[in-house]
Amino acid sequence: MRTVVLSLLLASVAAPLAAQTAPVVEEKSIDQLQAMMAGGTSSEAITQAYLARIAGMDRTGPTLRSVIAVNPDAIAQARASDARRKGGKPLGPLDGVPVLIKDNIETKDPIATTAGSLALKDNVTLRDAPLVANLRAQGAVILGKTNLSEWANIRSNNSISGWSAVGGLVRNPYALDRTSCGSSSGSGAAVAASFAAVAVGTETDGSVVCPSSMNGLVGLKPTLGWVSRTHVVPISHSQDTPGPMARSVRDAAILFAGMVGVDPADKATARQPRSPAMGFVEGLKSASLKGVRVAVLRPDMPAILKAQYEAALAVLKAQGAVLVDVTQPKLNGLGEAEGQVLHVELKADLNAYLATTPKAVTTRTLAQVIAFNDANKATEMPFFEQETFLEAEKTDGLANPEYLGARAKSLRLAGKDGIDAMLTKANATILVEPTYGMPWLSDTVYGDQFSGPSASGLPAVAGYPHLTVPMGLVRGVPVGLSFIATAWADQAVLNAGYVYEQAAKARVAPTYTATNDAGPGLAGAR
Repeated sequence: MRTVVLSLLLASVAAPLAAQTAPVVEEKSIDQLQAMMAGGTSSEAITQAYLARIAGMDRTGPTLRSVIAVNPDAIAQARASDARRKGGKPLGPLDGVPVLIKDNIETKDPIATTAGSLALKDNVTLRDAPLVANLRAQGAVILGKTNLSEWANIRSNNSISGWSAVGGLVRNPYALDRTSCGSSSGSGAAVAASFAAVAVGTETDGSVVCPSSMNGLVGLKPTLGWVSRTHVVPISHSQDTPGPMARSVRDAAILFAGMVGVDPADKATARQPRSPAMGFVEGLKSASLKGVRVAVLRPDMPAILKAQYEAALAVLKAQGAVLVDVTQPKLNGLGEAEGQVLHVELKADLNAYLATTPKAVTTRTLAQVIAFNDANKATEMPFFEQETFLEAEKTDGLANPEYLGARAKSLRLAGKDGIDAMLTKANATILVEPTYGMPWLSDTVYGDQFSGPSASGLPAVAGYPHLTVPMGLVRGVPVGLSFIATAWADQAVLNAGYVYEQAAKARVAPTYTATNDAGPGLAGAR
């Protein structure tokens, strides 16, 4: 039923375009959209053009399944922006720009926040997460909600990234049979496909940077505390953070600046340095790598990815960076400690969130979500189970000494003994490495098939900034280059990523190829 309603709504809002020439929004940056609006193109026409593109490509055409719901109020918001601009009172660089929001983040629009689960199909809260309120206050048009790995990919270790019971399986615009990664898979595929210039994702460990890397995007997992997590369906207060996803560093910085804000309900935001948010954008003007010492990790990786990485390092060196090889220290027990933290905090944080949902939501605890899944196996668990939920339900609270010890251990290993130690040894301010390997085939039998390097773990656990920037294509699919720094050094990673991006020009637009596992080479010589 939700798909039918979505299709009808898309058709109704896109219909006016048949009588006029629609503006071209494919591959347009925020600055280009603003230039179009300054030149007389309305935000309403731009919003309708994006909606028409979604209608023609998301549930039809390539069938990306990246958008769970469009916002029935989007056109009204665009018209309000047009009125402000006509009156000479635009609100800033996001005014009139359509933005997509991951569907574990609440908006006050009349659409549910589902986290991809049918258990939350009635979760129409009519409240904005503070990060959405910040964007709305700057005139951003909330275009709709993006699909995601259900429950932000925490339900099972055998999951299929990008699949949710509500939205189905997100497909990668570069090769439709390959993963878009998760959990912000819909945000990644949607921005790659130009369903919006930018989108908001969330990350606990890898969920912004992995889909950004594998969809040819820039993604920033910011220092934990820049962006409020209030009214975001949680996994872990120690590691969760929303982050911007875009096709360029500048667009990511503009969206990030719009999301930042202190929130009394989220104590982590009280630790923010008191600097102007728009400094993230203005700082790019003076970005330089001349004389900047960069710590270089060289993890095991396939030869074809290594060649791409070495080419990226050559670009950094050509821009004046001083490259210093480092080796990651042995961080024994980090994975186990992180897992224990996530299990305990998932139960505590999700129970606290569910208690605030509307009465129409009948799953008020993790235990009730587990029971719901068991009662609806055909729709909720057709491919994988919920063993991570079951482990989390066994935990006994945030006061448990073992949990507290695990959090202290994981934070020390990832931060002081991990990233900070490597930066100190190299006397560097930035750490670089490949973000992930290449996108794997989506597989309903075996689930995700992670292979190659992974840069997300240490900055996710430590709460440090992590930026991924497109490094080009390897055999037709995207790979990313990661820039990592210590806490609150988000400007440093944005600047480094911007310099690399401008020099490398490595991003390639998607072609919606059915598969990249085809061609005469597979047929053999006979």
